[in-house]
Amino acid sequence: MALSFNQMVKYPDADLDPLFHALADPTRRRLVERLGRGEHTVSELAAPLAMSLPAVSKHLGVLERAGLLTRRREGRHHRLQLAPEGLQPALGWLEQHRRLWEGSFDQLDAYLNGQPGHP
Repeated sequence: MALSFNQMVKYPDADLDPLFHALADPTRRRLVERLGRGEHTVSELAAPLAMSLPAVSKHLGVLERAGLLTRRREGRHHRLQLAPEGLQPALGWLEQHRRLWEGSFDQLDAYLNGQPGHP
């Protein structure tokens, strides 16, 4: 059964905006990919990037505020880990829109196939 716009669960912009903002930047997506392979320190994440440690830290702060990573301190080092549950609001929003559009296309197909002279 297709969803209508009125039936969709509403995801607050306060949940989605920081998440999509964080993922809009290619450097932050690269950091998320690296963290997806395991825990890293800020220095380890910064090493392959052509930017300063403070610039990488700013990117990591955006990801942290979006709920995409967790940080724990070990002395002077910060160990960062991906927080996959932070993606849930975006995944839910995208899934709803996928179902809505698939349902709309199914309805259009059924309508067109019911028209005389349509193959």
